[in-house]
Amino acid sequence: MEKPVATLDKGAICLAWNYCGQRLAAGFVDGCLSILDSRDPLSSSFTSSSKFKVHEGCIVKVTWIPPEYGVAVACISEDGTLSIWEELVEGTNPLEWKPCRSFKTSSKVLDVQFSVSQTSLKMVAAYSDGFVKVFELLDPLELKNWQLQAEFQNVIDSVSIVGKASCLTACISWNPQNGEGQESSFILGFNSDTPQLNSPKVWEFDPAHQRWLPVAELALPGDKGDQIYSVAWAPNIGRPYEVIATASQKGISVWRVGSTTDMDGRLSMEKVALLSGHNSEVWQMEWDMSGMTLATTGGDGRVRLWQSNLNGTWHEQATLEPTSS
Repeated sequence: MEKPVATLDKGAICLAWNYCGQRLAAGFVDGCLSILDSRDPLSSSFTSSSKFKVHEGCIVKVTWIPPEYGVAVACISEDGTLSIWEELVEGTNPLEWKPCRSFKTSSKVLDVQFSVSQTSLKMVAAYSDGFVKVFELLDPLELKNWQLQAEFQNVIDSVSIVGKASCLTACISWNPQNGEGQESSFILGFNSDTPQLNSPKVWEFDPAHQRWLPVAELALPGDKGDQIYSVAWAPNIGRPYEVIATASQKGISVWRVGSTTDMDGRLSMEKVALLSGHNSEVWQMEWDMSGMTLATTGGDGRVRLWQSNLNGTWHEQATLEPTSS
């Protein structure tokens, strides 16, 4: 029998579970952020333990920072301001959420994601002008000490660099397997008025030259200008290749991407499936921990689960529809 996990106040617009799935952060249209916890470890019911003002405008995205670096969240406001809030204890006072860093520029932050590399915590932020910035945390004990590591446009080569661009949304997904001997990498796509920026590209860090390089463009020749709504990099448990999902107006594409670059510094890639079913814009995609099941949601209000059979054919495994209480 279905039962509600959490009841949110009116005005909740974005949600994010923490890395272990035991806490929930909710952003509201009035600029408040609510943290929900389960008071009983054996219960699956969550109630609000903290609610505080983050910004005067609407909160449009919330992301938890990896737990190795404390209990903290990053919030993107409607005006594009990015702020980081940390749960701290001061003296004998109870736990309290405090602001520790704010990023505000002339361009709006559209998406932000974090990844733990071999040496530090990295943050990648995509902006409304088509640029992406990679920041590195200098001190693991101070979430306010970020240093800009790189800034570049989401284009495959220097010839494609564009001037002023206007991007509505952006989507980022880090490679979840940043293990020993493997360099940091992520995929980035835009929904913009500039075709060169839109196509999802895999960026990999080159330690020899201390720079980020585009190593794959996940788009067929006729699709390179398509606006991208969501990307998701699958966890890899023993596969000799990577699996990445991208969503555009044509549907959800599943890509098989090689793990090593060729002589030209590019990864091999193959589009293995084009999934349709939402008949509307796809808002978000997430893989399960095994990287075998893809969950997607879109404008039709449904969550769809996709899997591949033993022959490599992808199909819709289940559809979850919202129920009214």
